Amino acid sequence: MNSKQAGHVRKGAGFIAALDQSGGSTPKALRLYGVEENAYASDSEMFDLIHAMRARIIKSPSFTGDKIVGAILFEQTMDRQIDGIPTATYIWEKRGVVPFLKIDKGLEAEADGVQLLKPIAGLDALLARAVAAGVFGTKERSVINTANQAGVDAIVAQQFGLAQQVLDAGLMPIIEPEVNITIADKAAAEDMLLAALLRALDAMPAGQQVMLKLSLPTTANLYRPLVDHPGVMKVVALSGGYSRAEANALLAQNAGMIASFSRALTEGLSAQQSDAAFDTVLAGAVDSICAASLAG
Repeated sequence: MNSKQAGHVRKGAGFIAALDQSGGSTPKALRLYGVEENAYASDSEMFDLIHAMRARIIKSPSFTGDKIVGAILFEQTMDRQIDGIPTATYIWEKRGVVPFLKIDKGLEAEADGVQLLKPIAGLDALLARAVAAGVFGTKERSVINTANQAGVDAIVAQQFGLAQQVLDAGLMPIIEPEVNITIADKAAAEDMLLAALLRALDAMPAGQQVMLKLSLPTTANLYRPLVDHPGVMKVVALSGGYSRAEANALLAQNAGMIASFSRALTEGLSAQQSDAAFDTVLAGAVDSICAASLAG
């Protein structure tokens, strides 16, 4: 694990950009960017367009390590280049941003109120490729749709089992047990999740750390015990469907958590904008998300 990158993440003077939309969510991301589905005729063309969008973001003047701690990449993004340089190398060496890789392959059907991770075929090979590409860590998402103790326990057990594989490969796992922000028992689910995470963290070997990516909690500072836990390098927050303004306001109430936003970061960006207009909108987003991340 790169010690300089680890120090940059621990310091956390900014936020983690989530640029990891995968095949299923790419059409929506492109549509929000002003690229309709009739603009491409194949998956290959679609991924070319989303890579061009991500490259435009990464090369924008505001996308630097001064305010952006890290960036989560989709596998195809890791495998591609920006200006002839592998993407993970580019964002670290040219932008000062720590690269992470989304490794999950989607969700299982709901059971016990949760959606577990689907099996990740070829995981060892993928992790080895990530290490070779200079990636610092991984991100893996599962979803809690109701306050069900058996389901929450299953989510946490699966996530920590996968995290150990990631750690054994020399990478830092970002564990993401997302709580659906629309559910009626969100606060109860968050209480269950907090307790389950603390049990799992307490059971880890001394000196070992993971990262956590969590939905913004109903009760401000609910996750402070996780922020302060010696087994946690950093706690980051997903926007989860909130607008940027809503997500920033909620994040600012939670000390020690920093953002890891996707849609809330790219909100307002358009393929039709001039580079100057694009850079201005992105700079405003970066500034506001960074401020919210540091406010707590």
